[in-house]
Amino acid sequence: MRSALVQFFQAGMLLLLAPLLAGFVATCRARLQNRRGAGVMQPWRNLRKLFSKEVVMASHASWIFRTAPYVVFTATVMAASVVPAMLVDTPLSLIADVIALVALLALSRFFQALAGMDIGTAFGGMGASREMTFAALGEPAMLMSIFVISLSAHSTNLTSMINHTLNSPFALHPSLAFALVAMLLVALAENGRIPIDNPTTHLELTMIHEAMILEYSGRHLALMEWAAMVKLLLFSTLIVDLFMPWGMAVNTDAISLVQAFGLWLLKVAGLMIALALAETGMAKLRLFDVPEYLSGAFVIAFLGLLSFYMLEVGA
Repeated sequence: MRSALVQFFQAGMLLLLAPLLAGFVATCRARLQNRRGAGVMQPWRNLRKLFSKEVVMASHASWIFRTAPYVVFTATVMAASVVPAMLVDTPLSLIADVIALVALLALSRFFQALAGMDIGTAFGGMGASREMTFAALGEPAMLMSIFVISLSAHSTNLTSMINHTLNSPFALHPSLAFALVAMLLVALAENGRIPIDNPTTHLELTMIHEAMILEYSGRHLALMEWAAMVKLLLFSTLIVDLFMPWGMAVNTDAISLVQAFGLWLLKVAGLMIALALAETGMAKLRLFDVPEYLSGAFVIAFLGLLSFYMLEVGA
């Protein structure tokens, strides 16, 4: 019973802290650029304002356009719910599989692309085309990166992989280093961050994610934006779980849970500070360079796979 409560608490924290995480990154970027910034709570203010506004839709919008925000938000929240944050073994551990996680994210992306094309605008179709093209390159790189870890754990279940890392002696494996680099590159692309996309841009010719939601307003736009924030926290938690799981609670003891929650916040905050530093120091890639970027991520993940068999199997 206590593990079920912890599961609901984890899901609620991922949902509630996602806007704060986005505000934290924006604030860090502003401070690094010698600006004051809008504050950590600004994304919550934006969501509250959008939820209070009326929804305006084109007269020829179909049911796909109307239901896509709810499908995208629900699928993203479900994917975030199966990723452990504090407690390793939860009631959803049996379905916390990498394949299921990627499938939920693919469902969200599919409906988002359909919604972008549904209205028939040039920018919506352009953004949907770019999103699906880059997804075809990014998803294999993400799976290859996670498969490097699953080889030693003999399972694609997130809980099994975390337990294997926690129960193994600490060692610096070249395969994990390659997998971590590939995962970081894919996370930037999946969340539309610099150098792949700029979430704050209003230049239509360079947009990918924003181009698909240009026609949304009110609560529909709020759900789309909230889902993007949850996705960023999801990937941050996934990277922490797979590559830095030390400190996660293995039982439902109150002290262990509090410590695990604090360490999770510190790890995620560290990743977000690194993201702000990277986005401040890098420029956005040209659109035609993105396939090379994602192909490079796949090659790096594949090198991790090769190094596992060449250096670690039988060692």
